[in-house]
Amino acid sequence: MDETTSRRAHGSEAIMPETHADEPVTRERADGETTRELRVAGTPVASYVWEPDLPATDSPRPYLHPVRTLAGTAVTQFRPDDHVHHLGVSLAVADVGAVNFWGGRTFVRDQGATWLDDHGRQRHDAFAELDGGFREALTWIGPDGATVAIEERTVLARPVAGAGTAWALDFSFALTVTEPLEIRSSACKGRPGAGYGGFFWRAPKDAADLAVFTAEAEGEAGVHGSVAPWLALVSDAWSLVFVQAGAVDPWFVRVAEYPGVGPALAWDRPLAVADTLRRRVVTVVADGRLDRAAAAKLAAGLAGAAADGPASTGAPADPAGTTGAPEGTGAPADPAGTAP
Repeated sequence: MDETTSRRAHGSEAIMPETHADEPVTRERADGETTRELRVAGTPVASYVWEPDLPATDSPRPYLHPVRTLAGTAVTQFRPDDHVHHLGVSLAVADVGAVNFWGGRTFVRDQGATWLDDHGRQRHDAFAELDGGFREALTWIGPDGATVAIEERTVLARPVAGAGTAWALDFSFALTVTEPLEIRSSACKGRPGAGYGGFFWRAPKDAADLAVFTAEAEGEAGVHGSVAPWLALVSDAWSLVFVQAGAVDPWFVRVAEYPGVGPALAWDRPLAVADTLRRRVVTVVADGRLDRAAAAKLAAGLAGAAADGPASTGAPADPAGTTGAPEGTGAPADPAGTAP
């Protein structure tokens, strides 16, 4: 699918061409941010901002916001007051070779959350068109301007068979480092339970009656740090069912403080990456409240197709810095927050 954009003068909105029902559209906003729209059966379901205008302390990166149900209900939140570096749906990692690609303060052992001049950014390089979305080339750049990694990202919006009130966001990435390094979370540095880092979805805080569950557990305490192929975050107005394809990482989950979900690449110990790290998450976005049986059915329906995604080449690092544990495994931190 070709994508054509005729732009007015710099800083004004682009003139939109006619498009096919599911063809992504590029437009330039008045604030200079460049955005693509994803559609399912002609319905706009997500905006992808690929050149955002953000402060350096947010670790600028492409993001999806707003993401919407087919009925138009927003299921993401952007730069909320409680965590201004939460950017809807994005790929955000607290420590990639000592560079902060998450945003905000950096957790320092024995000091706590500290403002450091360590923020990186993700630079968009190119798009390739795909049915339902795109493949994107990006460069991860450190605060000194050096390249930390290059990434190939695929973002697709797809209908969900047999579910007229739901669609699926298929997000995968292959992150290739310029030299061997370790990915770390705040939990790796001594903050118990703070294993965040990777694909991350910030949901609206004002959603009514939030609940979270997997096939085996429920509630924030029950699912946070669990290793399960799928997890559901639901409210009265919408439901999200996250399915990990290939390697399955522990889930980082918040509900009480704010609603946020993401697989944790380095739950409580560093993840050594010598070449390319691959992950894929497919998220069902549904109107209304799903129960466990309905969520499990949707997850099972996606699992077969999602299983075709590539697995990771990364593995948790042992204390000596060599690859030790099997790929995609992890365990919740103990109460002291120390690595096993």
